[in-house]
Amino acid sequence: MSRRRRDRPMPPTDHSWDGSPYRAEPPLLNSTMVGVIAGLLLGTFAGYLIGIQSLDRPTYASAAPIAPATAASGGQGISEDEIRAYRNVVTSDPTNVRANVELANRLYDAGRYAEAVPYYQQAFTLNPKDINVSTDLGTSLWYSGRADDALVQYDKSLAIDPKHAPTLFNIGIVRRDGKQDLVGAIDIWERLVALSPDSPDATRARQAISSARRQAPLVRSADS
Repeated sequence: MSRRRRDRPMPPTDHSWDGSPYRAEPPLLNSTMVGVIAGLLLGTFAGYLIGIQSLDRPTYASAAPIAPATAASGGQGISEDEIRAYRNVVTSDPTNVRANVELANRLYDAGRYAEAVPYYQQAFTLNPKDINVSTDLGTSLWYSGRADDALVQYDKSLAIDPKHAPTLFNIGIVRRDGKQDLVGAIDIWERLVALSPDSPDATRARQAISSARRQAPLVRSADS
């Protein structure tokens, strides 16, 4: 679904997308991670502080669809030291929104979706207007085998922004693969195409619609 996942290996292209939901929240690996890694390598408290000093800034880049890591990938590029460092920050300061998000992102990227869920939940509780965190939470729930809970969370995302393309796309995936509802999936994807016809998500939605109709030629939209 929607996420980079460190979100995120490589962003999907129109030719490489595999039909999976993706994470919405893009990577935040700038000076924060440089500092964290410096602290880990040097073993100094000063270096560690450099890494976490910006973790209390709940600002995120705009949503960017990225193919999620899978458990089979072994979380390539995700360091257990990174996870441990952010977990320590969250343990000492559970209300640190940025740290919760970064920890959840790394667990997600490592394919540890069920572990990521409580940290996304905490971040969303603290900042309930963050649609990217909400959608990433829904996607983590989906990959944890909780299709119904994922749809409930995606509805919360749409309550924030009814036109949020990553959420609309991911709803279609869960309807199709989790609920075996091809009509409902096509309906939400057609809605996405109508709302954002030139977006990358719309391109993927068109591909998904075409694929669904090849699987079931008589299936059209819910309105037909």
